[in-house]
Amino acid sequence: MHKKLMVSLLLSMILLSGCGYNTLQSTDEQIKASWAEVLNQYKRRADLIPNLVNSVKGFAAQEKEVLLGVTTARSKVGSIQATPELINNTEAFTRFQAAQGELSNALSRLLVVSENYPELKSDANFRNLQAQLEGTENRITVARNRYIKAVQEYNIIVRSFPSNLTAMVMGYQTKPSFSVDNEQEISSAPKVDFGLPGSAEK
Repeated sequence: MHKKLMVSLLLSMILLSGCGYNTLQSTDEQIKASWAEVLNQYKRRADLIPNLVNSVKGFAAQEKEVLLGVTTARSKVGSIQATPELINNTEAFTRFQAAQGELSNALSRLLVVSENYPELKSDANFRNLQAQLEGTENRITVARNRYIKAVQEYNIIVRSFPSNLTAMVMGYQTKPSFSVDNEQEISSAPKVDFGLPGSAEK
């Protein structure tokens, strides 16, 4: 009986490997790695915000509504538990994406407002924070694109025959991905103008 069970398991493993099991495993791991990088870059951005807000507040304290908007959006992002399991929950993923989108919009408004304060724009600390933010936004875009591609590859395998049968048996399901409401906005980092000739982004 034991020998028959072993043979049965061996045959099952062979069949699974021929029906996309190994590919499902590898693409699922790629998604996890890509997601971890997305979270890492979003955390990097969130960590920059308190110093950025304080820098703006020092020169433009009257912009309370804009400053509060950034702080509130950051708090909302922080209230969402961005666990590895989040990518298996479409509803939770959508909430996460919406919160990050609100924060992106709030930061954009903050940078627009900063253009009205020459002393703020010329402040070395603010310029440094702007540069760090721009670099982080670029890394977020790269990380998101890698995640999108990883999910696309994985979802195709989950939906395609015969690997879809293996996915069904092993409990693999399609995963949510980022939707792009504004492709131009998502693919471009906030523009930084250091007030120097030729330094403004076009």
